[in-house]
Amino acid sequence: MTLPGVRPVLTVMFAYVLAHNMLYTYVAPFLAGVRMGAQVDVVLLVFGIASLVGIALTGAWIGAAQRRLTLASIALFALAAAMLGAGSGMAIVYAGVALWGLAFGGAPTLFQTAAANAAGESADVVQSMLVTVWNLAIAGGGIAGGMLLGATGAGAIPWVLVALLAAAWVGAWRARRHAFPAPRAA
Repeated sequence: MTLPGVRPVLTVMFAYVLAHNMLYTYVAPFLAGVRMGAQVDVVLLVFGIASLVGIALTGAWIGAAQRRLTLASIALFALAAAMLGAGSGMAIVYAGVALWGLAFGGAPTLFQTAAANAAGESADVVQSMLVTVWNLAIAGGGIAGGMLLGATGAGAIPWVLVALLAAAWVGAWRARRHAFPAPRAA
């Protein structure tokens, strides 16, 4: 954790994965709240297909545009969450879910690469930390999402995601020196 860049990568990733799992875990109650409860399977199919596109784009561009891809992934996910929060129709929900999938598909690769680059020779240790933080965010998303669902209903979840993702985006933007650097000129 003392290596420059490692803590920001883990922190940004935690917020991102926490946000993802708050919604993904409770997507069925969320969809029921927007009168799409019978379409969970199709919504998750759209998410999955969009995620595959996100994986392909990340794989193609990560070497030249890792920082931009990371910032874009966070911003697209925040936009998707805002669309889901404000969505008043099926088309908006499907578009939001497609953006969410596109944003999330390459996220594991983006964060794993950022952590490895920030860690240098200590990459093996940092990768185990990354997996631990990822799993904590999964559990945290389930717990926080469940608490939010019980307290305010599923409609509040997207707006909490927007706040988490705004913090993640600012963290990634500020960590441009070691955690999420711009490509160096050749």
